[in-house]
Amino acid sequence: MGIKMVVMDLDGTLLRTDKTISVRTWDVLNMCRESGVKIVYATGRGGSDTDMAPIEMFDGRVTMNGAVAKTGDKTVYNCLIPYQTARQLLVSCDRRGLRIASQANGIHYSNFVVPDAWPWLTNYEIVDFLSHDRDAEKIYALDLSAEDSQFIINQLPATLYMITAVDGLAMIMNKGATKSKAISELARLWGVVRSEIVAFGDDLNDMDTLLSYAGIGVAVGNALDEVKAIADCVCDTNDNDGVAKWLEEKIFV
Repeated sequence: MGIKMVVMDLDGTLLRTDKTISVRTWDVLNMCRESGVKIVYATGRGGSDTDMAPIEMFDGRVTMNGAVAKTGDKTVYNCLIPYQTARQLLVSCDRRGLRIASQANGIHYSNFVVPDAWPWLTNYEIVDFLSHDRDAEKIYALDLSAEDSQFIINQLPATLYMITAVDGLAMIMNKGATKSKAISELARLWGVVRSEIVAFGDDLNDMDTLLSYAGIGVAVGNALDEVKAIADCVCDTNDNDGVAKWLEEKIFV
């Protein structure tokens, strides 16, 4: 099929429900790399991604929904939210009583105890957003009502956008921070064109960027209906090695 680059979301796609990757899937990804295919993950995570997906097992990685792209230790793309822009939004949400945080360099700058939501995330600082002066890779808010979501949308300047994941986590990024833009920088580095990329996803943040950008867009069987509707095809679920099965059939048969 002429595939030279495979891109996968992590949660709900490459990772099983228990946040692990099966031996079968690791074997298939290694076979792809040995045959010269570049293997990349593209996730909304930042910092916690390498706990589930070790750096050395991938040729590239896209984090924070596209705010940062790296190959090894080299950053090939980043598109941050300047702290001057972030500060007004963070302060407004804090005053409304929302649980909100700004992420940068693996640290969660928050107004709540982050491990209360995710016990494995311990790299956080509770800060006064009025004096916070770190550019953000991503801003996120938890447990929003429909009214809270609209409140944030009304606060967003023209340079930012918000996506709400299937688990209700709202993520705010610079409009230049999309999975497709970050992936395109990795592809350019390796001389790969869009038609040579296959991408796998399951959630809303995979739709207009990762799945629509790639030459072949594949939704896993557990994906949202909206994601399946725009995908070129649907594979098995994340818990049933959907990514590995598709790659075995299309690349190695």
